[in-house]
Amino acid sequence: MRNRDKLVGAGGGISAIAAAGAFFLYGKRGARNRETIVGWALKVKGEVLEKMEDMQEIDREAYYRLVDRTAQRYGRIKRVGASDLKRLTEELKGAWTHISRELI
Repeated sequence: MRNRDKLVGAGGGISAIAAAGAFFLYGKRGARNRETIVGWALKVKGEVLEKMEDMQEIDREAYYRLVDRTAQRYGRIKRVGASDLKRLTEELKGAWTHISRELI
C-alpha cells in the first residue's frame, strides 16, 4: 500500500509541475511571454520547476518561498532589472492557482 501511495503522490506532483510549465508558456499571457521571454527568465522558471520536483510537499507558502529565493538569487548574480524581476516573480506566484488545482 505504501508504494501505491507514493506513486499516486508522485503522479500528482508531476501533473502540478507540468501545469506550472504549461501556464508559464501557454497561460493567459503565454503568447506575449513566449515572444518577449529572455534567457534569464526562462532559467528562473526552469529552476523553480526543477526545485518543485525535489519538494516533498508543495503548498502555497513553500512555493512562494521557493520563487522568492530563486528570484533573489538571480537578482544578485545576473544583471536583471528590478521591475523585470518583480514582474516575473508576480507571474510565478500567480501560477500557484493553476498549480494547486493539479494537486487536488
